[in-house]
Amino acid sequence: MAILSGQCHCGAVRFTAEPNGGMHACHCPTCRRISGGILFSVDCGTSVVVEGEVATYASSDWATRQFCPACGTGLFWRMNEGGLTMVSAMVFEDPTLFALEDEVCIEHKPDTYALAGERPRLTTEDLWAQVPDADA
Repeated sequence: MAILSGQCHCGAVRFTAEPNGGMHACHCPTCRRISGGILFSVDCGTSVVVEGEVATYASSDWATRQFCPACGTGLFWRMNEGGLTMVSAMVFEDPTLFALEDEVCIEHKPDTYALAGERPRLTTEDLWAQVPDADA
């Protein structure tokens, strides 16, 4: 995929990134609390280049979340060990470029909603089994 651009709500943080595939929907409790719903994100590996200052929150022992300190827009989820940055799909200039590939942490999805369509639905254990050197 090509290099794409995006930004936070107020424009104080802008970025470019080269996504590796489509969009993932995470239902884990942390993503739901931080995003206010389902977190739709795109794997951008190490390609993210940021302009502007981001605030960082250590949301777990293995990853941080980054957001705009001015408007609060959630932007990035990064593995502490590097190599993996998930970018919130909706902060890209054109999020319609991303097809929904899978749903993860499916055992945490509340019964109050369901995403239409057929796709892989992975448990947290299934997800972490796919992440190299993950020790969640």
